[in-house]
Amino acid sequence: MAEGPPIIYLNNAATTWPKPPEVLEAVRQSLALPVFGSGRTTGSQGEDYITLAREALSALFVADPPEHVVFTQNATDSLNLLIQGSLAGCEAGCRVLTTALDHNSVLRPLHELERQGRIRLTVLPFEENGTVSPESVEAAITPDTRLMVTAHGSNVLGSVQDISRIGEVLHDHGVFFIADGAQTAGHIPINLRALPVDAYVFTGHKGLFGIPGTGGFYLRDPESVAPVRYGGTGTDSFSLFQPREMPERFESGTHNYPGLAALAAGANYVASIGVKAVAEKAERQTAFLIRELKKEPNVTVYNESPSLPIVSFNIRGMENDDVGFILARAYGVIARTGLHCAPLVHRAIDGGSGSVRLSLSWFTTDEECRLTARAVKEIARNADSSVDSP
Repeated sequence: MAEGPPIIYLNNAATTWPKPPEVLEAVRQSLALPVFGSGRTTGSQGEDYITLAREALSALFVADPPEHVVFTQNATDSLNLLIQGSLAGCEAGCRVLTTALDHNSVLRPLHELERQGRIRLTVLPFEENGTVSPESVEAAITPDTRLMVTAHGSNVLGSVQDISRIGEVLHDHGVFFIADGAQTAGHIPINLRALPVDAYVFTGHKGLFGIPGTGGFYLRDPESVAPVRYGGTGTDSFSLFQPREMPERFESGTHNYPGLAALAAGANYVASIGVKAVAEKAERQTAFLIRELKKEPNVTVYNESPSLPIVSFNIRGMENDDVGFILARAYGVIARTGLHCAPLVHRAIDGGSGSVRLSLSWFTTDEECRLTARAVKEIARNADSSVDSP
């Protein structure tokens, strides 16, 4: 079989690749020695990866205390736990707010709760720049509004919400606020000591350079969310009830030790670079891509000023799946096509047809950006010729 072109991996908003060598080595070491978990073994040969990961993320997010960082399977798992747990004490039919920018990890749990008659859901539209204004949030709040859940950063438009101002508005009205940081963690600086959010969700396998199967959330007030999972924690085992202490209140069962070893190494790697440096490089490379793509009149870029390294576009006269196929097979550019699990965004920007998404990471090179821009422009020019021909 003939070899194709070298891979240019631009699907980092889904899962980052490559992983730093430190992450791969951490996984190897975690599997080379017996698992060490407090309360679950008499051995002491292994590292306490759970504590290492908790402390690394607490430092990266400026989230105190570290025990309020809870580990789950991924961001979707975290959002389900927080949504269900924060609404546990609400009367049937209480109001919940979200936005048309959100991912199905938010939209599906909320729509299911609405179908069950447990909540009334308000989905806020976004403005032309891909944000939801704090003023529109305040206008949507009613006396029975109990919760708002929204993406900190859009996985389609790369826009970032002003969760500081939105959080202030929500807290003025006593509304619990969950921010989904799946796209922002590791990409932009996060200071949870200063941000007025009640819970901040992260995933391990994107900007934090961990491996799939890890994620979690930071919870400011543990008593504000009821546990919805129960089981063994390795602590207070004589009690038949879930511990109230953090993080055992929300962590039951055996942890993903290799995953948390990777997450600790990934978070420390990001910290060693500096999130500000990551963001500055991403901003420069993303601006270059958009500037080049805009030179082709039949290329539509859906957000020309993203705050995250995400570029969503379509080529006139071509299906986005076809563009993605050509990019991968002819040029080695790995992107993502379709609806990106965010159907309401696409309903607003492209009539629900989906888009091609290029998403960068710290490991993306300037040369890869140049080659990708050239590839998209060549495809666009060929499409333009086909459309214009009799």
